[in-house]
Amino acid sequence: MTKPKKKSRKWLILALLLIIGALVAYLIWKSGQEPTGEEVTTEKVTKRTINETVTASGRIFPETEVKISSDVSGEIVKLLVEEGDSVVAGQVLAKIDPEAYLSAVERGEASLNSTKSSLANSRAMIENSVAQKEQIYANLLNAQKVHERNAKLKDDGVISQVEFEQSEVNLQALQANYKAAEASLKSSEQSAKGAEFQIKSSEAGLKELKTSLNRTTIKAPSSGIVSSLSVEQGERVVGTIQMTGTEMMRIANLNAMEVQVEVSENDILKVAVGDEVDIEVDAYIDTKFKGNVTEIANSAANASSSVGAVTLNTDQVTNFIVKIRVNAESYANIVNAANRYPFRPGMSASVEIYTNKEEGVLTIPIQAVTIRDTNEEEDGEEKMEEVVFVYEADTARMVPVAVGIQDDEYIQITSDLSEGAEIIAGPYSAISKVINEGTELRKAEEGKKGKDKAETE
Repeated sequence: MTKPKKKSRKWLILALLLIIGALVAYLIWKSGQEPTGEEVTTEKVTKRTINETVTASGRIFPETEVKISSDVSGEIVKLLVEEGDSVVAGQVLAKIDPEAYLSAVERGEASLNSTKSSLANSRAMIENSVAQKEQIYANLLNAQKVHERNAKLKDDGVISQVEFEQSEVNLQALQANYKAAEASLKSSEQSAKGAEFQIKSSEAGLKELKTSLNRTTIKAPSSGIVSSLSVEQGERVVGTIQMTGTEMMRIANLNAMEVQVEVSENDILKVAVGDEVDIEVDAYIDTKFKGNVTEIANSAANASSSVGAVTLNTDQVTNFIVKIRVNAESYANIVNAANRYPFRPGMSASVEIYTNKEEGVLTIPIQAVTIRDTNEEEDGEEKMEEVVFVYEADTARMVPVAVGIQDDEYIQITSDLSEGAEIIAGPYSAISKVINEGTELRKAEEGKKGKDKAETE
């Protein structure tokens, strides 16, 4: 009975050995069938239109917004507008209590009248001085004739020396009186001139007081919408002619709106006045509006202009403000009776500024371009160059390239590649680190290509 058991064990061991051998042979065959080389996706060099853009975000503002502040101090006794009201130039917006300024005007008028009275007195004194001068002059002429006759009479011995000297003294007294009359006349004339100057000063003071009185009535300097109202009736405002007073309200022209965005220093040199812009406003989902760049700041938004206060820290991001006019035609379809002004100051917006456009140029995916060491030195440092890898006979050929503008997906190639050339487009991790000249490659399956592209994006 033992012999059959030994025989069955031998057959079992033999069967196990056959199974193991078959499994080993399959594994050896399978390993020989595994593809070799780095798995990559490829894409051909193709002519496309490249639109280079600069993206930024900011807020919407009216192109024209006037801040209205008080030039005088006092209580607001009338507030005739509300936020959102339409106003026209010259319309009365508010009134400040004028009582104190009315009293000041009355005092100014009284002072002016007093000065005019002084001028009238000075002119009367001039007339009196002129009359006295003429009378003294007449007496002086008569005294001269008498003295001349007395001189002849004295020579003839008709009159005495005493009488002659009396006539001479009388003549000298009249001459002195005449000079005094001339001095008095000049004094009166100077007093009149001083009174005239006083009148001009009083008139100027009265004009200033009347101006302050007129400024108690706040009028709209331009037509528009009251976009902001900062005060209420009964509040007190502070203001002087020399300095900005309390801001009361703002009037904006909501028919002309602009987007103000901050563009980094790396992109600002690409932007030019007149560039076309696509605008997305957060309040209007899935809607794009059109605009154009109208103004580019010359100084950074975060650089102070005060002497000694300029920020010199280069770690801080430097941005420049760019103003973009929103074209009214692009939002005409959303304007209606209930929504006359679709954009409100302060709304958030993002923009794409089209800075350059090249049509029919050779392009490849952006991730296909990488940097490699040239084994050369420049200024003591290793020289790097931009390259792509061409797929040829399941191997990689490294080609240095010169690039131009780019959009979100593709970059322009300006040298060393021809249309239709097959280049390695992914995955980026392999292009940037693994693949080199002569690296063995294999193409990924179609399903894997889409997955790699999604991961790259």
